[in-house]
Amino acid sequence: MDTLFIIINIVIMLLFIGILIGMQRKFVSFSKRVFAGLGLGILLGAFLQIAYSVDSEIVSTTTDWYNIVGRGYVRLLMMIVIPLVMVSIIQSIINLEKSSELGKMSAWIIGILVSTAMVAAVVGVASSSIFNLSADQIEMGQAEEDRGLALEERLGSLEGMTTPQKILEFIPSNIFLDMTGERATSVIAVVIFSILVGIAVLGVRRKQPEQAEKFVDIVNTIYTIVMRIVTIILRLAPYGILGLMANTVAQTNVAGIIELGKFVGASYVALIAMFIIHLIILGIFGLNPMTYVRKVLPVLSFAFTSRSSAGTIPLTIQVQKESLGVHSGTANMAASFGATIGQNGCAGIYPAMLAVMIAPTQGIDPLSPGFLVSLILIIGISSFGVAGVGGGATFAALIVLSSMNLPVALAGLLITVEPLIDMGRTALNVNDSILSGTLTSKIMKKLNIKKYNDKEAVNKDIAL
Repeated sequence: MDTLFIIINIVIMLLFIGILIGMQRKFVSFSKRVFAGLGLGILLGAFLQIAYSVDSEIVSTTTDWYNIVGRGYVRLLMMIVIPLVMVSIIQSIINLEKSSELGKMSAWIIGILVSTAMVAAVVGVASSSIFNLSADQIEMGQAEEDRGLALEERLGSLEGMTTPQKILEFIPSNIFLDMTGERATSVIAVVIFSILVGIAVLGVRRKQPEQAEKFVDIVNTIYTIVMRIVTIILRLAPYGILGLMANTVAQTNVAGIIELGKFVGASYVALIAMFIIHLIILGIFGLNPMTYVRKVLPVLSFAFTSRSSAGTIPLTIQVQKESLGVHSGTANMAASFGATIGQNGCAGIYPAMLAVMIAPTQGIDPLSPGFLVSLILIIGISSFGVAGVGGGATFAALIVLSSMNLPVALAGLLITVEPLIDMGRTALNVNDSILSGTLTSKIMKKLNIKKYNDKEAVNKDIAL
């Protein structure tokens, strides 16, 4: 009988995929198909929640099959990340008018990412204080205790690393290893290697122009092919979002969310507040925030459902170049750095909220000036080092809490709502990457304002 129900669930998924295929054949816009996939995924996940229990074998097996569509799409995106980053950055550098622009570009991107992470920390503190969150308010069950012990064990491998050692992890020692994505810092390592290759080509161009041009022709050819692969993969986004959202909703622990509803609410208030701050910053720089929102929303929707900043890199690059008019080199740098440095949601808001919640259990006033200044500075520094120890909100929390001499085990209290909150955090992380690229391009006077304001310039290549 279980097998019959599983087959029915798979057939429903196939019917929904058929609806999306039909929309594509009728030339419905890419953005509308993305949101249709999102809506159908929510409906399908809700059906599984209502028809079966969350921990049933039927839901477990069904979501395994759905993962072929959802996680399979994320794997395709991850597959193209390294080739895309490498060839895009090399091509961008060899097309720079002045090599001095590279340093300015990198400095602005990293500066924006880290400074906004520190602002995000302030927002996280404010939200925790307004909602009066405290770790004492949450009951610890067996699952939470196990998670807390696991975090303490994981901390043991981190405590021996200083901030310089974490930053040192960015520098590649075996580029072929990093091309496999084996290390947490592989993307940044590939960025550094690609920058060196680009600079080397600029040097060869001055002394041996003929040799340089041969290499440039090869790079341009590979770039064209890689971008075509990216376009093919991105067309599958509506189907990937359908699968991802269906699984997320189907496996959501509703009881846990209700129990920790106050923390979930405070988290999303902080995430939305930081997103609004991003839009205000755009306005300060003379860019229309509403135009920006309309263009980036499909990308943020994918980041929300996939919970993968790295997996969203191809979309992050594409939306900057094709929709917002960001300079190609800036778009590639911002997407690559933003996936591992200065993440506003994971490295900014989340650790700050945990620190404010846990501090009172240790007799510390979380609103004292000394505590706040230390917390914000540590978050700014650790947002650089998070990728060096594995990346993600959990590692950011471990680094910040241990640096503030707070118990990390209490972070295990939130295990039941982690996936739900992580969706919003990832979307904010990706938005900050796009913001840093857009602002840097504007500051360096390389932003195509006409394309930015063009309402029709919305992922045209993907929609073909």
